[in-house]
Amino acid sequence: MSGGPLGIDELLERVRAGYVRLEPREAWAASRAGALLVDIRYAELRARDGLIPGALVIERNELEWRLDPRGSHRVPEAVDHDLRVVLVCDEGYASSLAADSLHRLGLHRATDLVGGFQAWRAAGLPVRG
Repeated sequence: MSGGPLGIDELLERVRAGYVRLEPREAWAASRAGALLVDIRYAELRARDGLIPGALVIERNELEWRLDPRGSHRVPEAVDHDLRVVLVCDEGYASSLAADSLHRLGLHRATDLVGGFQAWRAAGLPVRG
């Protein structure tokens, strides 16, 4: 390894090696078992493609502030660092970087959805709107 800066593909590979990502049906099962599904897509994509019923919407730029259990701006669901979080972006790239960021905050059970919302919808899982 050269020690120079990583390209995005290398960075994704590195951060994803730190946790187990979930396929759409695994994410659905996890949410039914109590995991918090968090949709980090921006408003335009949610309006265009719809929402996952029961998913908490927190846009990417607010994620750390809303999910840090010690933060003053946390959502009520952010009760402790053992919270199981499954992040959903549009295609499963931004959510991987976001999961890494949550790991750095101590949310060690954070993961993301392989293929993002598009894979969820393609798998025939519930979508509204």
